[in-house]
Amino acid sequence: MIAFRTEVAMPKIPRQLSYRRNIVMIGSCFTENIGNNLQNLCFPVLTNPCGILYNPASIATNVEFLISEKCFQESDLFYANGLWNNFSFHSRYSHPDKEIALDLMNNSVSLAAAQIKTASHLFLTFGTSWVYREKELGTIVGNCHKLPAKRFFRKRLSVEEMTSQWIGLLDRLFTILPELSIVLTISPIRHLKDGNFENQVSKSGLFLLVDNLMSWYGSVKITYFPSYELVMDELRDYRFYASDMLHLSETATAYVQEKFNDVFLNNENKEIVSKVEKIVKTLSHKPFTADNSAYHDLLSRLNNEIIQLATDYPYVNFEKLIIDIIQKKGM
Repeated sequence: MIAFRTEVAMPKIPRQLSYRRNIVMIGSCFTENIGNNLQNLCFPVLTNPCGILYNPASIATNVEFLISEKCFQESDLFYANGLWNNFSFHSRYSHPDKEIALDLMNNSVSLAAAQIKTASHLFLTFGTSWVYREKELGTIVGNCHKLPAKRFFRKRLSVEEMTSQWIGLLDRLFTILPELSIVLTISPIRHLKDGNFENQVSKSGLFLLVDNLMSWYGSVKITYFPSYELVMDELRDYRFYASDMLHLSETATAYVQEKFNDVFLNNENKEIVSKVEKIVKTLSHKPFTADNSAYHDLLSRLNNEIIQLATDYPYVNFEKLIIDIIQKKGM
């Protein structure tokens, strides 16, 4: 039989996800796609407490915040473009009011710091080894906040730099949380603004970083999920990209999510997921009119189904679905 595509072997992992244990995911927008889907399925997952991050140095800084339970002060902020910002946070945490900006950042880090203490897994998705270093402070930034390019040096991190930083950080992390499982992925999203060749070199550095960390800690502590290979080797076609030809289409994201679920979910979890997906899909349908009595009857039926699920699986938090139903009833 002729094979028309390369199939990527899925890893055997020592520990699967559970509805009973927290999950933390940090990294690129690809992380957000997977994390948001898990949230929609009612998993206890927290995604990107500092916002989307792409390079390993900024992701490491984010993890450092969680370990140290960092509390941000006024001196950690800078004012630009009418907003108070921090170089380690996405602009969604910026605000014209300094105190509100601090509250947004501190509340997010505090929640994530608490969640990681009881997490079974920490997922880290690296997107690029290119970084921007602020000239005056000398620090690598996670977000430039649209400041002039002349304020930054741009460089590509060496494999040695990235490996040294992460081994030091993971040593601390495993000392504090010895049962934590780390899952590394490399984002399949290409950074073509760096140039085709530079993007490939950048991704190569990330692969070598992952290989170094897995060799250092072993497959029990660190697992690699081949999201990059699934897109580049199995799908391998521009029809699986969005219109910008850089990000993934919904079909491609769903395919990777399906592979992800096959690896990380056990049979019990897949049974719950199947039931939740049916409810989520039904809730996504919009009624022709808001006062449609048949639609309200449907919402009541779904609410009863969720109540039954909560009885069958008391360790799962279905609050997100219940809130969605309440909002739709009131619209």
